[in-house]
Amino acid sequence: MSDSTPAKQFFEAAIGLLHRVRDEEAETIDAAGTLIADTVTGGGRLFAFGAGHSSLAAQDVVYRAGGLALMNLLTVPGVVGVDVMPATLGSALERVDGLASAVLDTSPLRAGDVLVIISLSGRNALPVEMAMNARALGVRVIGVTSVAYAAETTSRHVSGTFLKDHCDVVLDSKIAVGDAEITVDTVAAPFAPASTVVTSALLQAVMATAACVLAGRGIEPPLLRSGNVDGGHEWNGRVMEEYGDRIFYRR
Repeated sequence: MSDSTPAKQFFEAAIGLLHRVRDEEAETIDAAGTLIADTVTGGGRLFAFGAGHSSLAAQDVVYRAGGLALMNLLTVPGVVGVDVMPATLGSALERVDGLASAVLDTSPLRAGDVLVIISLSGRNALPVEMAMNARALGVRVIGVTSVAYAAETTSRHVSGTFLKDHCDVVLDSKIAVGDAEITVDTVAAPFAPASTVVTSALLQAVMATAACVLAGRGIEPPLLRSGNVDGGHEWNGRVMEEYGDRIFYRR
C-alpha cells in the first residue's frame, strides 16, 4: 500500500472493518435488534452508556433523526465526553470502583429495560461494574466492545472479568488493541482510530433491525424525524406525547 495515501489507507481499513462486522456480527446484530424490539413492545425503556470517546456512539443513537425516540443517554458526570477538565479525569474515573453502583442507584433504570454499554476495551471497572449491576437489577445488557482486548490485555476490575462477560448480547467491533489503523516509518506511533466509525455503524444497524422487527409485528416504530424537514416537529411531538413516560432526555 506504499502508493496509497494515508487517507485511502484509513478508508480501506475502515471499510474492511465494516465488512467484517456486517458479515461476522449479523446474528448478534439481529439478536440485539430483536431484544430492543421486544423491550419496546413490552413497555420497557432503552438506555445507552459509553465513557470517553465511546460515548460518541451512545450519543449518536439518542434524540436522533431517523432513530428510536425511546433511546436515552445514561450519563456519568465527568465521564461522558471530553468536555471535563482536565480531560484525563474522565479516564481516571473509568477505573473507580463503586461509581457505577452510585449511578445506577440514582438512575431511572428498572427491571425489563435495556442498557447498551459501549466500551472499546471493556476492561475498566466502570463498564464492567455497570453491566454486572444492571443485570442484577433485571436489566438486559447489550455490550459493544472489542473482544480482542480480553485476549491481549488484563481486566482492571477486581473480578478479573471484562464487559463481554456480563452481557446478554455482545457486539464485537473487531477493532485491534490500540485502536490505530495506520503505521508508517516516518511516524513513531500508530494513528487513525476507527472505533467510532465501526461502533456507530454497528449500533445504527441494530436500531434499523429493531425498527423493522417492530414493523413486522404490526407496531409502528417510535422513530424521530428531522426537525429540518416540513412536518418534522409535529411528527416528533406526537411520538414524544405517546411515549413520554419512556423518554427522559426531555425532563
